[in-house]
Amino acid sequence: MLRKVALWLFGVIFVIGIAGLVWDPITATLPPSLPQKPYDSRIVRDEWGVPHVFGRTDADAVYALAYAHAEDDFSTLQEVVAMTRGRAGALTGADGAKVDYALALLGVRATVDAQYGKVPSDVRALLDAYASGLNLYAARHPDEVALAKLFPVDGKDVAAGFVLRSPFFFGLDQTLGALVEDKPLPKETSNPMLPGNMDGSNAFAVAPKRGGDGLTKLISNSHQPWTGGVAWYEVSVHSGEGWDFAGATFPGGFVPFLGHNRNLGWTNTVNRPDLVDVYKLVTRNNNAEYRFDGKWLPLEQHRVWLRVKMGPFVLPVPKMVYRSVHGPVIVNKSGAYAMHYAGMGTMGMLEQYYRITKAQNWDEWSRAMVLQGIPATNFIYADRTGRIAQIYNAQFPVRKPGFDYRGLLKGDTSANLASGTVPWTMVPKNIDPASGFLENSNNTPFLAAGPGSELNPKDWSPYLGIETHMTNRALRGVGLMTQANRLDWSNLLRIKFDTGYDRASYAGKWMAAITALDLKDAPELAKARDLLGTWDWTLDGQGRADAIAALVLRPANRWNYQAIPMPDVRAELKIASDHLMKHFGRIDPPLGDVLRVRRGKIDLPMDGGPDVLRAATLWDWDDDGRARVRHGDSFIMLVDWDATGRVRSQSIQPFGAATTRPASLHYSDQATLFAAHKFKPVHFTRADIIAHAKRAYRP
Repeated sequence: MLRKVALWLFGVIFVIGIAGLVWDPITATLPPSLPQKPYDSRIVRDEWGVPHVFGRTDADAVYALAYAHAEDDFSTLQEVVAMTRGRAGALTGADGAKVDYALALLGVRATVDAQYGKVPSDVRALLDAYASGLNLYAARHPDEVALAKLFPVDGKDVAAGFVLRSPFFFGLDQTLGALVEDKPLPKETSNPMLPGNMDGSNAFAVAPKRGGDGLTKLISNSHQPWTGGVAWYEVSVHSGEGWDFAGATFPGGFVPFLGHNRNLGWTNTVNRPDLVDVYKLVTRNNNAEYRFDGKWLPLEQHRVWLRVKMGPFVLPVPKMVYRSVHGPVIVNKSGAYAMHYAGMGTMGMLEQYYRITKAQNWDEWSRAMVLQGIPATNFIYADRTGRIAQIYNAQFPVRKPGFDYRGLLKGDTSANLASGTVPWTMVPKNIDPASGFLENSNNTPFLAAGPGSELNPKDWSPYLGIETHMTNRALRGVGLMTQANRLDWSNLLRIKFDTGYDRASYAGKWMAAITALDLKDAPELAKARDLLGTWDWTLDGQGRADAIAALVLRPANRWNYQAIPMPDVRAELKIASDHLMKHFGRIDPPLGDVLRVRRGKIDLPMDGGPDVLRAATLWDWDDDGRARVRHGDSFIMLVDWDATGRVRSQSIQPFGAATTRPASLHYSDQATLFAAHKFKPVHFTRADIIAHAKRAYRP
């Protein structure tokens, strides 16, 4: 009897195991195959492995961009594709399943299905070309394809990646996470400083009159993870239709998101206006209905099956998703909460990103920005005429007076439901300030150009939800640029690589709290406190206290950036001191011994730290106690135009062009320059590209 039961159990387990192995590929669906189309494309790799893609048409160039990116980072591109198909969990496990849930909850595929036909045909041609480039690589390298039936992809898959990821840049994921975990919402429901959010970037623009050298200058200094789905990939695109642009994109990006053409350029920094409204619903019948304007409406709901990789198996996990007239709904133990957010149900960013790269002057660029398709991000602009500008870009909802949109709203009335987007004329802009410079480091737009050149907060509606947050980087950047007699490249780069903290920032309060500690009962900890008393407020790697200062300022940055209660400074000081003693035998090792740029055989010291202009924002501790930086200064580009309009640029990445190819010469060949504050040339003109070509081929 026991043997029969055992055999029966074995059979059940065997069947479940087989089901776990085959369920995902059997149930996965494919888009309709793209029509076979010849693309006239060419890829030219320079001495740094950077791809310069050429095409007879813009679509031809995009086809080559996708193929080149796949050559360097196909594994990450697969993850992006899996996200757009709701199969991230099948590829990466539980964390990926969370993304699949967001895809279903936000109705991403429904948005794409409804809106794709409205996308201009020339933009759809680019999306299809990008998909075709990925399909070609997958077909030629089937051994690299991780999931069955993941390829081929189509233009809708590429579009879905934009629709899914765009709202996460202004903090929707943090609001979503708080609701899913049934945590109290902060007063500002889209507060950019919620736990887990440590995005950053610096941007600098200087007019010719301020530089003393006749140059218009632009520095793009984005802070992104050094690897993964939002790591920068450098590229230049060129076509017979007049598209010439050098910059960088993300995996899944069919155009560069920042950079320059011959006549103009821009960069972006994350901004965080309040773009998410949360409504508490009144429900009945076990959340089957909700009250709205005196009527009981059915709460839309359907079950999705999340695919979760567990060991060798992919198992189905059921999850309910809900929706009201407001938008996606989270049901937790506290009730039902609906979210209404900027750009919901739209995909205008696809056209806008393309149009701004094709613009050749301020008027054309402005007309493309008027499309207001990109839900959020600051734009810092410069061009050959000497114009500079900062645009606090966002799809601000049209909110109604009399309601507190920063708090929790009642969900049983249409009276407080925001709809539409405010017109472009209401978007804050600082154009050609008298100071001759603009700087942004993820801070309020009311500090950007120095005294006498700032926007007046009173000129803007409070219903826009404009952030008032300040970073140390902004205080240092604007302060140093204001003080400089001239902003030539020498001074501007000194400011860009500044490692100092402003005593008026949160760092001042944090360090004062450490100084005030009573440590009579902890003499060893008192030595660490006293060492910090000698610190010169910079992380340039020259002072004895730099390493311990970097370690204790890491939780300080998190405290400020995430708006959490102030951590226990004594406990944080002890953690830092104990770590240094354990791994270095002293509390004053050189900063460069602790903070490292590590990649393959590369192991280099790095300066900077959390929330300084030379950013080393996040790191992981290796077994030897050293910090392997993984987020901070990433793709940096320097651009200038001289009096004749000639453009020049340089750039650098922390690692290299071959993002996930350890065997490549370009896996980490830029790291030495990056650690030393040096740059490589950007080959932009066709003659320059050909002169430095190391390999030229057709996909």
